[in-house]
Amino acid sequence: MKKIILLCALSVLMFACKSTSATSTNIDSKAQIAMKGNWVISSVTYPGSQYVKVNSFQIADSDCFVGSTWKFVSNNNKGSMALAKAGCTSFSSPITWFVNKDKQFVLKVLNAGIKAKKVKEGYILMLANQTPTSFQLVDKIDVAGKMTDVVYQFQKN
Repeated sequence: MKKIILLCALSVLMFACKSTSATSTNIDSKAQIAMKGNWVISSVTYPGSQYVKVNSFQIADSDCFVGSTWKFVSNNNKGSMALAKAGCTSFSSPITWFVNKDKQFVLKVLNAGIKAKKVKEGYILMLANQTPTSFQLVDKIDVAGKMTDVVYQFQKN
């Protein structure tokens, strides 16, 4: 049994969830190698998006992640992410990540000058529908007591 703690905040119908947990660290090398390279989020979808705003990764509205660029380096589990959509706050950060045998994608967004081992909180999403040119990361959020999937669609750049 895995213990997962979700810390969620509700603010004017905006949700953000951060996962902190002891999760399996048994790496899925095949899935990680397939993610190596440069990617773009082509869409972020979830039921009720016209009524509920999601604050993704406690960074920005989920809509601001459409067009964001991500780099995954599979041999050292490092990378980067950058948001630059018009009308949204620009953001970029180094990341660490891995995919475990349970198809969980574990992500830490790093602040400048702070080493990954010092960052104790991160995000756990499910890896789904992985192909050589696309994959999805699926987050679960609680909307009015109902678990809802937020799907981040990645396309190879």
